[in-house]
Amino acid sequence: MKNITYHIIKYIAGFILLFNILTLIWVVVYSFIPIPVTKLMVIEGRDKEIKYEWRSLDQISGRLQLAVMCAEDQYFLLHDGLDFRSIRKAEEANRRGGKVKGASTITQQVAKNVFLWPDRTWVRKAAELYFSLLIEMVWSKERIMEVYLNVAEFGDGIFGAEAACQAYFGRSAAGISVTQSARLAAILPSPKRYSAVKPSTYVQGRVDWIEKQMWYWGYKMTYDREFVKKMVE
Repeated sequence: MKNITYHIIKYIAGFILLFNILTLIWVVVYSFIPIPVTKLMVIEGRDKEIKYEWRSLDQISGRLQLAVMCAEDQYFLLHDGLDFRSIRKAEEANRRGGKVKGASTITQQVAKNVFLWPDRTWVRKAAELYFSLLIEMVWSKERIMEVYLNVAEFGDGIFGAEAACQAYFGRSAAGISVTQSARLAAILPSPKRYSAVKPSTYVQGRVDWIEKQMWYWGYKMTYDREFVKKMVE
């Protein structure tokens, strides 16, 4: 009986070690090469043409980077993959019985989009947390933002900032305006439901809010020395 238990523990430990090694290699490789495809692209591509053009971060407008951070993850530069402030706020809002809110960071969304499968099970959520922490250990914040802006879904079959900017505004991701950036960021929660070209009243409200947040955070990151100090620590 002891021998059986020993072998079971040995096999489990070996599996965990192998899993950690393989996933680490995967994350390291993806830290410097363009992401070739995601599982969601494969699923969407079964019955439609996928629009996807990889762009390096310096080819994507800083306005869009700031807009996405303001809309999706305002403490992106400060957290290590998990934003406990947003988690607490979401829990409080959900307890009050209002609209259910999520608290996924940009890092978590990258983990889900690049390394995992579309699902809502606890197993997938646990894997998302694991990959989020691993990504934060290996990648820079710039790389996380670069990957996010390239693999995020911005519409039906439209993936990445470049494809979205070309489809909606007829220009590259490097040259979009503040308002266009805010519109793209505003539709991210439900890109198939909302339009960046003809925003509904709800989307326009989000656009106005995002633009205000962009001015606030842009000023804060430029002039607030204590905040900047926290970012680089």
